[in-house]
Amino acid sequence: MAHVAKTTSAPLDVAIWLAGVDPARQAEAEALLALFRRVTGWEARLWGPSIVGFGRYVYRYDSGHGGEAAATGFSPRKAEIVLYIPPGYRDYGAILSRLGPHRVGKACLYLKRLAGLDLAALEELVRVGLADLAARWPVHPV
Repeated sequence: MAHVAKTTSAPLDVAIWLAGVDPARQAEAEALLALFRRVTGWEARLWGPSIVGFGRYVYRYDSGHGGEAAATGFSPRKAEIVLYIPPGYRDYGAILSRLGPHRVGKACLYLKRLAGLDLAALEELVRVGLADLAARWPVHPV
């Protein structure tokens, strides 16, 4: 049976998307949208119902399983902001130490809020993450 991607990409209508974001997160969502656009130089796309993604990467594992996903992006959830920087954060300790309050998952970075963060470190993290990803898998702007 062929694998069907659960999360697919679609054009992002910023006004409609922002209307669905928790009001307490809207200003942070707009700030992250601008930050990711500036760092990547790419337009945002919606991946699934809530992930704002920039670029895409195509992967294929030795097992034959493959697909595509957002190269980087974020989701302004009610409890936390989630940043997606595949292939993960294991080698970014020096940048993360400058970032400010956060917690790390496998390929997700969780932030309670943007206030108090070093946004230059966040920009660096996005840049380094994309370069690391591009060294592993083909990355495309759309």
